[in-house]
Amino acid sequence: MKKMMIILFVGFLGATLNAQSAKIEFKTEVIDYGEITKGSDGVRQFEFTNTGDAPLIISRVYSSCGCTIPKKPENPIAPGETGVIEVKYDTKRVGPIRKTITVYSNAEQATKAIKIKGTVLDKSVLEKKN
Repeated sequence: MKKMMIILFVGFLGATLNAQSAKIEFKTEVIDYGEITKGSDGVRQFEFTNTGDAPLIISRVYSSCGCTIPKKPENPIAPGETGVIEVKYDTKRVGPIRKTITVYSNAEQATKAIKIKGTVLDKSVLEKKN
Protein backbone atom coordinates (compact mmCIF):
# COMPACT_ATOMS: atom_id res chain seq x y z
CA MET A 1 0.00 0.00 0.00
CA LYS A 2 2.83 2.38 0.88
CA LYS A 3 4.56 1.67 -2.45
CA MET A 4 1.32 2.33 -4.29
CA MET A 5 0.93 5.73 -2.60
CA ILE A 6 4.52 6.67 -3.44
CA ILE A 7 4.05 5.65 -7.07
CA LEU A 8 0.84 7.71 -7.28
CA PHE A 9 2.50 10.70 -5.66
CA VAL A 10 5.51 10.59 -8.00
CA GLY A 11 3.16 10.19 -11.00
CA PHE A 12 1.06 13.15 -9.89
CA LEU A 13 4.15 15.28 -9.29
CA GLY A 14 5.52 14.41 -12.75
CA ALA A 15 2.22 15.24 -14.44
CA THR A 16 2.04 18.56 -12.60
CA LEU A 17 5.57 19.56 -13.58
CA ASN A 18 4.92 18.73 -17.24
CA ALA A 19 1.55 20.52 -17.38
CA GLN A 20 1.12 22.82 -20.35
CA SER A 21 -0.29 26.26 -19.97
CA ALA A 22 -1.34 29.21 -22.09
CA LYS A 23 0.18 32.65 -21.53
CA ILE A 24 -1.19 35.93 -22.82
CA GLU A 25 1.15 38.79 -23.63
CA PHE A 26 -0.31 42.06 -24.90
CA LYS A 27 1.61 44.28 -27.32
CA THR A 28 0.34 47.16 -25.17
CA GLU A 29 -1.93 47.13 -22.12
CA VAL A 30 -3.08 50.75 -22.57
CA ILE A 31 -4.41 52.36 -25.74
CA ASP A 32 -4.34 56.14 -25.74
CA TYR A 33 -6.92 57.69 -28.06
CA GLY A 34 -5.35 61.09 -27.47
CA GLU A 35 -7.67 63.99 -28.28
CA ILE A 36 -10.37 62.92 -30.72
CA THR A 37 -13.42 64.63 -32.15
CA LYS A 38 -16.92 63.84 -30.95
CA GLY A 39 -18.45 61.22 -33.26
CA SER A 40 -15.13 60.00 -34.66
CA ASP A 41 -14.14 56.34 -35.01
CA GLY A 42 -13.91 54.80 -31.54
CA VAL A 43 -12.69 51.34 -32.61
CA ARG A 44 -9.25 50.24 -31.42
CA GLN A 45 -7.53 46.84 -31.20
CA PHE A 46 -5.46 45.22 -28.49
CA GLU A 47 -3.06 42.76 -30.11
CA PHE A 48 -1.76 39.87 -28.03
CA THR A 49 0.32 36.71 -28.43
CA ASN A 50 -0.04 33.31 -26.81
CA THR A 51 3.49 32.82 -25.45
CA GLY A 52 2.56 29.59 -23.69
CA ASP A 53 2.61 26.01 -24.91
CA ALA A 54 -1.13 25.28 -24.87
CA PRO A 55 -4.05 26.84 -26.79
CA LEU A 56 -5.29 30.13 -25.30
CA ILE A 57 -9.03 30.46 -24.87
CA ILE A 58 -10.48 33.90 -24.15
CA SER A 59 -13.71 33.04 -22.36
CA ARG A 60 -14.98 36.57 -21.70
CA VAL A 61 -14.10 40.25 -22.01
CA TYR A 62 -15.92 42.70 -19.78
CA SER A 63 -15.94 46.49 -19.82
CA SER A 64 -16.25 48.76 -16.78
CA CYS A 65 -18.88 50.81 -18.65
CA GLY A 66 -21.66 50.32 -21.21
CA CYS A 67 -20.04 53.01 -23.38
CA THR A 68 -17.20 50.59 -24.19
CA ILE A 69 -17.95 47.41 -26.12
CA PRO A 70 -15.18 44.81 -26.28
CA LYS A 71 -15.20 41.90 -28.73
CA LYS A 72 -13.21 38.74 -28.00
CA PRO A 73 -11.78 36.23 -30.47
CA GLU A 74 -14.14 33.30 -30.96
CA ASN A 75 -11.53 30.60 -31.60
CA PRO A 76 -8.62 29.41 -29.45
CA ILE A 77 -5.24 31.03 -30.14
CA ALA A 78 -2.52 28.44 -30.77
CA PRO A 79 0.88 28.73 -29.04
CA GLY A 80 2.99 31.38 -30.80
CA GLU A 81 -0.02 32.84 -32.64
CA THR A 82 -1.46 36.33 -32.23
CA GLY A 83 -5.02 37.47 -31.65
CA VAL A 84 -6.98 40.69 -31.30
CA ILE A 85 -9.49 42.05 -28.81
CA GLU A 86 -11.48 44.82 -30.48
CA VAL A 87 -12.77 47.69 -28.35
CA LYS A 88 -15.35 50.22 -29.48
CA TYR A 89 -15.81 53.38 -27.42
CA ASP A 90 -18.90 55.57 -27.87
CA THR A 91 -17.31 58.83 -29.01
CA LYS A 92 -20.61 60.70 -28.84
CA ARG A 93 -19.82 61.35 -25.18
CA VAL A 94 -17.62 64.44 -24.74
CA GLY A 95 -15.04 64.31 -21.97
CA PRO A 96 -12.20 62.17 -20.67
CA ILE A 97 -11.93 58.45 -21.47
CA ARG A 98 -10.69 56.21 -18.66
CA LYS A 99 -12.05 52.67 -19.05
CA THR A 100 -10.88 49.21 -18.03
CA ILE A 101 -11.54 46.03 -19.98
CA THR A 102 -11.11 42.79 -18.06
CA VAL A 103 -10.01 39.73 -20.02
CA TYR A 104 -10.87 36.27 -18.67
CA SER A 105 -8.98 33.31 -20.13
CA ASN A 106 -7.35 29.96 -19.41
CA ALA A 107 -3.91 31.64 -19.23
CA GLU A 108 -1.64 31.30 -16.20
CA GLN A 109 -2.87 34.75 -15.20
CA ALA A 110 -6.57 34.03 -15.69
CA THR A 111 -7.72 37.65 -15.32
CA LYS A 112 -5.97 40.55 -17.04
CA ALA A 113 -6.93 44.24 -17.08
CA ILE A 114 -6.30 46.36 -20.17
CA LYS A 115 -7.21 50.04 -20.46
CA ILE A 116 -8.21 52.80 -22.84
CA LYS A 117 -7.73 56.50 -22.21
CA GLY A 118 -8.00 59.79 -24.01
CA THR A 119 -10.33 62.74 -24.40
CA VAL A 120 -13.33 63.27 -26.66
CA LEU A 121 -13.65 66.93 -27.62
CA ASP A 122 -16.43 68.81 -29.31
CA LYS A 123 -15.44 69.80 -32.86
CA SER A 124 -15.57 73.53 -32.02
CA VAL A 125 -13.01 73.05 -29.22
CA LEU A 126 -10.59 71.31 -31.58
CA GLU A 127 -11.01 74.03 -34.20
CA LYS A 128 -10.10 76.69 -31.61
CA LYS A 129 -6.92 74.74 -30.70
CA ASN A 130 -5.74 74.66 -34.32
